[in-house]
Amino acid sequence: MCGPFKSCPGILRLLEIIFSALSLLIVIFRGRMVSPWGVWCEFVWVFCIIVPLVLTVVEAKMWHILLAVFLPNWADLTCGLTVLCAAMITSATLIFAAVFICLSCISSILCFIFSVVAAVVFLVDTVMQKMKCPSGYLSSPRGVLRTAEAFTACIILTAATDHFVNGEWFFRPFGMMCSIIVFAVCLLVTVVIIVLNLLKLLQCLLSFGLNMMELVFNIAAVLLYLLAVILWLVFGYKRSGYNPYIKCSYTDLNTVSIGAIVNLVFYIVDLVLSFKSR
Repeated sequence: MCGPFKSCPGILRLLEIIFSALSLLIVIFRGRMVSPWGVWCEFVWVFCIIVPLVLTVVEAKMWHILLAVFLPNWADLTCGLTVLCAAMITSATLIFAAVFICLSCISSILCFIFSVVAAVVFLVDTVMQKMKCPSGYLSSPRGVLRTAEAFTACIILTAATDHFVNGEWFFRPFGMMCSIIVFAVCLLVTVVIIVLNLLKLLQCLLSFGLNMMELVFNIAAVLLYLLAVILWLVFGYKRSGYNPYIKCSYTDLNTVSIGAIVNLVFYIVDLVLSFKSR
């Protein structure tokens, strides 16, 4: 090993890139993925290639020192991104196994094996970085909650998309569309808040405090998510009998319902922490 791959963290990142790339390549050569769940898996593998690659290059070139003005806590960022990659690739591995694997699908089984190995490597990398106890936003309870909210919202939106793709083309109840808009908007704002907390200089552009912004958003998110959950449950399960793909319909409906309830709990906890931090 040479260059940035001399150390144990460097070797782990190299393995993350290799096994994520192998998973992606097998799927690409197998054929185009049209299922939203397949697209999610492909996105995750690409993300898990890019993140360790970029982190390795930045650290090898010592660019993170130059970025200290914008990103004052590089260790926290790398740890947070590694944790996110571990969660994402674990979800992609489980989803791929549940949706695409069959006993005669050799390529899918190989893809699953490589993805499992990549997930294990990311988990090992996560544990090693957590043992160093990095301090910063992404390592704090608020940062972990925000990351969990964004990740859960991605799963929710993927399941909702799969539900409509596999269902009747005219099955688009207004209430369910409103729920999806709520999930998407809250995801967007959550990502913006994470970025603002990481890039301290951007906070100067705000005419009000970031804590106040988070408090207002958390209140709105709790109310909107509560409304979205009710609308999704009422309109989704009321019309699910009209969907010819009953199994897929209920699977995706349940995934969105459970995910939305979980995210609602996350936002409630985040709201409580917002009040405590004032």
